[in-house]
Amino acid sequence: MSVIVDYLIIIWGFIMIGLMAIGGFFMFRKFLKRLPKEDGKSIMDWEEYYVNKTKNMWKEEEKELLDELVSPVPELFRDVAKHKIASKVGEVALMKDKTTITQDVLIEGYIIATPKRDHKFLRKKLAQKNIDTKPYEEFFQLSRDDYEQDWKRKHQK
Repeated sequence: MSVIVDYLIIIWGFIMIGLMAIGGFFMFRKFLKRLPKEDGKSIMDWEEYYVNKTKNMWKEEEKELLDELVSPVPELFRDVAKHKIASKVGEVALMKDKTTITQDVLIEGYIIATPKRDHKFLRKKLAQKNIDTKPYEEFFQLSRDDYEQDWKRKHQK
């Protein structure tokens, strides 16, 4: 009986170490996003800036479309994903000197903000809404791996 208890304690120890490592990994990633870059602002500072700067530019239709597009994200992470995507959409809108967030700007920003694996769902959702994806093919072709680092220069090509 004590051998079984010993094994359970060992297994429980590994589970706890594993869970702590996973939590530590996510905390460390958040810490790295808070570190200031060359311009003195962190990634999260810029995200907050773009969301706040463009919050009055969103129409109800675009807010609903964004909610629909982030629906496959697990609910625990949905707010974070929505915030990141909304900040990238806002950045694109400001870069293009838009006064409102349009469907085109929303889709461009969504593509830029998300990894390539999420684009399959986006294509499916856009097809359901009868939105043509041809104008966005150049953005789909550039995966986030290639696009995220120097996206502004590549976006302007």
